[in-house]
Amino acid sequence: MPRKINCILLVDDDPDDNFLHQLIIEESGLCNHVRVVENGIKALSYLRQQDTDYIRPDVILLDINMPGMNGFEFLQEYESLSPDLRAHVVLMMLTTSLNPDDETRAHRFANVRGYRNKPLTRDMLENIVETYFS
Repeated sequence: MPRKINCILLVDDDPDDNFLHQLIIEESGLCNHVRVVENGIKALSYLRQQDTDYIRPDVILLDINMPGMNGFEFLQEYESLSPDLRAHVVLMMLTTSLNPDDETRAHRFANVRGYRNKPLTRDMLENIVETYFS
């Protein structure tokens, strides 16, 4: 069994997906905390804050199509964050996009470790934890 990680940050505007993904993460027992934000702006804000609610994410699961700031716009801004904030974070695209250009585009960002299709499954989560945290 893979080791437990501390925090996953879900960045997705779909409340149903967030509910399902949070449930899968919590029921897996592989993660201590789940934080949920609805778009890239809120994700950057979360990552930059250092208040009492902040828990540094080990994994960011990022959707592409969101209002305000989509996943690609987030990735552009994410690259300008200090290396300390990005260090040891596994950033995965988790999307419903079937456009092959989106996957190609996602892999152009050095920080993107993988591209998966929704919904998140327990097998996917176990694979991420096992691959990057064992």
